[in-house]
Amino acid sequence: MSAVIEFKLFAPRNNQASLMGSFSDWQETPMEKSEDGYFSTQLNLEDGIYQYKFRVQTKSPNFSPDEWVEVIDPYATDVDEQEKVGIVQIKDGKRIVDTYIWQHDDIPLPENQELVIYEMHVADFTGGEVDSDKRGKYLDAIEKLDYLRDLGINAVELMPVNEYPGDYSWGYKVRHFFATESSYGSTADLKLFIDECHSRGIRVFMDGIYNHTDEECPLMLIDRNYWYYEHMHYPEDPDNYWGPEFNYDNYDEKLDVKPAWKYVGDVVRFWVQEYHIDGIRFDAVRQLANFEFLHWLAQQAKKNTAPKPFYNIAEHIPDTSKVTTPEGPLDACWHESFHYFIVPHVCGEKFELDHLKQVLDPKQQGYKTGRNVINYLSTHDRDRLFRELGNRGIFGESAFTRAKLVAALLMTAKGIPMLWMGEEFGEHKRKSESVTQPKKIAWPLLENAENHDLWQYYQQLIALRKHNLALQSDNIEFFCEDADAKLLAYVRWREQGSQVVVVVNFHEQKLTDYCIPNFPNAEHWQDWFTQTEVEVGQDGLVTDLEPYTAKIYVSH
Repeated sequence: MSAVIEFKLFAPRNNQASLMGSFSDWQETPMEKSEDGYFSTQLNLEDGIYQYKFRVQTKSPNFSPDEWVEVIDPYATDVDEQEKVGIVQIKDGKRIVDTYIWQHDDIPLPENQELVIYEMHVADFTGGEVDSDKRGKYLDAIEKLDYLRDLGINAVELMPVNEYPGDYSWGYKVRHFFATESSYGSTADLKLFIDECHSRGIRVFMDGIYNHTDEECPLMLIDRNYWYYEHMHYPEDPDNYWGPEFNYDNYDEKLDVKPAWKYVGDVVRFWVQEYHIDGIRFDAVRQLANFEFLHWLAQQAKKNTAPKPFYNIAEHIPDTSKVTTPEGPLDACWHESFHYFIVPHVCGEKFELDHLKQVLDPKQQGYKTGRNVINYLSTHDRDRLFRELGNRGIFGESAFTRAKLVAALLMTAKGIPMLWMGEEFGEHKRKSESVTQPKKIAWPLLENAENHDLWQYYQQLIALRKHNLALQSDNIEFFCEDADAKLLAYVRWREQGSQVVVVVNFHEQKLTDYCIPNFPNAEHWQDWFTQTEVEVGQDGLVTDLEPYTAKIYVSH
């Protein structure tokens, strides 16, 4: 069948535009401009897949005035970067992204306070040194989803999956906001990955890069200063400039539109509705620095296709409670200070109770609830814990002991825990010096006894966190602080529920017959690791604590 298909290009300040495509043997079809700033034309097309692009008289200052340039549709949902064309698929007389049919939309997904997040780079998640197969695609990641479910993960945060230049990158320089990265697989493959996550009760968050774009983003070629700041948004901070920055202040009075708001709002709605994502991590929020826009954008994101939870997360470094609700525009902030304060403590470099208490109880930093922070030990941007330990000469058994200590802190602190892929079994690769350098995680490490033991430790802690609601509450009290012994003890609880006590020894010395006073009251206390009953006397609990270890006690 054939049908009338419309092609549109929003370019209010440009004088002329035309359409070219495989449907017209790449001959130009002039486009009409209307009062609303759109160029458009209509063609009769049979069902099928076509390549196309626009020619437009540019208004960008790096070209001659009104010079004709060829651009890919800024709204193209599939692109071929090598051919420099957009791809459109027509089925039953309508434009479609693909023919994927969702299978698992009805499965209930965990609420935000229940989450344990796993940050993943699709290309580096599968494969590895001894694996002859390169892998690194959505379909390969699907094969590992049972592994994540068994670990206890119930949310995956994907590093950017928008189409970026080249075949390998972290993806933080987006060129095509509606298209997916073709080196990972097709749009239908990505939907299958998300659907398969949902079938296992795992939510999927995407990384949203709305501060800046790649230099060859189509909007840059059409009319640079309509969508972007003319100059650097923060010239005093050149180290945090990553490319042309969207101008969220620009208002087109004639059309009553804020161009950058309109475009990025369309992007977010498209991803939520087309890909059924369950949350967005907003990159570079400190540089974007427009809370009014972010508040509006977060509302767009929550216009879901289904009544299910959504999570809007800020990457704002250094972290700040100002970005989270109720005052701020987003639900949560990456809790950089957790990483920043915890790592030196576990490396034995300092012991500052105030710093520890601040990050274990983010209310002391102004955050209203635990749902407002995402705690982590490392991310794609930060060195792995084992690398930090190794840099300080801490290896072997000692490194694994400390890794368990911080795992216990991560899973029992107030806030939502997040793992950087491979952290759960002691991956120790150095951070990529270049974002174009593959760093596949080394799955063979899991075959080592110590690494597998760490994995099981994480698995147990995650189960405790998910099943003991005291750890999802906003209640935390520090009841024993001993700066000389480098000891800290705190209790988490839920009204009419169980209590969880965590006792941490940050000392290189063993504490023998140590008395922990003011131990909370309960009918029975159990050492969670050994599953044995413990007796709490009049003066408190007397116990031995090995160097750099945490003990966890659960009331029942």
